[in-house]
Amino acid sequence: MNHLADVRPTTDMAGVLERQRRSFLHDGPPGLAQRRAALARLKAAVLAFRTELEDAVSADFGHRSRHETGLMELAGVVEAIGYLSRRLRRFMKPERRHVGLLHRAGRAHVEYQPLGVVGVMSPWNYPVSLTLIPLATALAAGNRAMVKPSELTPRTSEVMRQLLASAFSDEEVAVVIGGPEEGARFSGLPFDHLFFTGSTPVGRKVMVAAARNLVPVTLELGGKSPLVVARGHVDERTLRSVVFGKLANAGQTCVAPDYALVHEDDLEAFVAGYLETVAAFYPAGPTSPDYTSIVSERHHARLVGLVDEARRRGARVIEAGVRPESAATRSRTLAPTLVIGAPDDCALLHEEIFGPVLPVRTYRDMGEVIDLVNAGPRPLALYYFGDRDRDGERLLQRTTSGNVGINHTLMHVAQDDLPFGGVGASGMGAYHGIEGFRAMSHAKGVYVQGRWSLSRLLHAPFGRFADFALSVTLGRRRP
Repeated sequence: MNHLADVRPTTDMAGVLERQRRSFLHDGPPGLAQRRAALARLKAAVLAFRTELEDAVSADFGHRSRHETGLMELAGVVEAIGYLSRRLRRFMKPERRHVGLLHRAGRAHVEYQPLGVVGVMSPWNYPVSLTLIPLATALAAGNRAMVKPSELTPRTSEVMRQLLASAFSDEEVAVVIGGPEEGARFSGLPFDHLFFTGSTPVGRKVMVAAARNLVPVTLELGGKSPLVVARGHVDERTLRSVVFGKLANAGQTCVAPDYALVHEDDLEAFVAGYLETVAAFYPAGPTSPDYTSIVSERHHARLVGLVDEARRRGARVIEAGVRPESAATRSRTLAPTLVIGAPDDCALLHEEIFGPVLPVRTYRDMGEVIDLVNAGPRPLALYYFGDRDRDGERLLQRTTSGNVGINHTLMHVAQDDLPFGGVGASGMGAYHGIEGFRAMSHAKGVYVQGRWSLSRLLHAPFGRFADFALSVTLGRRRP
């Protein structure tokens, strides 16, 4: 097997793409056994590089627990590969479709064929899973792939380059290493499909670049995902799920709850319970070994600035778990923070936070919650803690989000059979499930004519059978 091409800024990306496309056309679409073998090679490589990946991710973030990387990234990749491999036969099977009454002599079906070469642009927050799960999906659909990981996690990107080199030739999978300029060039390549995970502003630029070559895109973006706690539902189960969802990866998660909407009667119970739960999860405060650092100085400074602005403007700011002995925290670590009563025009309530800061807003009735959620861009996720009563149903029916979580946070992403994706400003298209396979496939409609053909009767000069056919489909002509 050839070693993977180390596609760096000086290398011709277009040339790599062309070699992959020529190889794809020469070899033809891979069969079921070939696709399963490719997925098996990917899984084996991930397991072989497990320690290197855990070390690299922790080094890139400043600190991240091996357990968090294992549970939130590596386990997800392995589970996704297993899911795709088990269901590939069914996914690849032609799908029979209905034919109209006048065409019953024929039959129709849809074949899902590989597109060719798929580009994958991945972010820094979950650099392993958000690179390798889209890659696994592309391989399951029978494609070749070029991958551009984030420059903000360079050690992890290098390990993934080595990992993929051990499993694939450069005509199957190639990795592009580089910064924003290389990312811009990458997004402008004439792929057969481009998959991007990242921020909404960058997603807009990626879509513009792809449009120049009419490249279809899947955009997995973000936004301000609301967390709604029904009146009377501030309990241990709710609080443990909220703290988990908000503080996993120190809040650097695209589907993390971005702000909480709590009934005004439950505010103080929520605040007290949140602080108590944080202390139970992270006994040493921000220096706990399971608490993740912020990925960069720039991002850390941005988060501090958001909190400082809210504090200056009269918000109540509570840092959870900060003790005298933990005041000097690890570099770039930000304490779990609650912000209560921030002004409506505060940046914290309008920018995606992407950190361990949770603004809390109060409400009086569910109509107020619905109006507030609908006033902003459609979020990637919406979380509701409460009963499926009238208010709960109103919230779910009257709001639109990429996905919904009821009495949990984050866990919907781990359901391989559910589509995952945003809507509006939070994204376009979905992956996971059969939806991901189909997003990276071409649905080719095929109609097979039987021995008897309607075209033998419905042609010029038209006659009585044409009148009969029209009466069946359109009804009798009115006098």
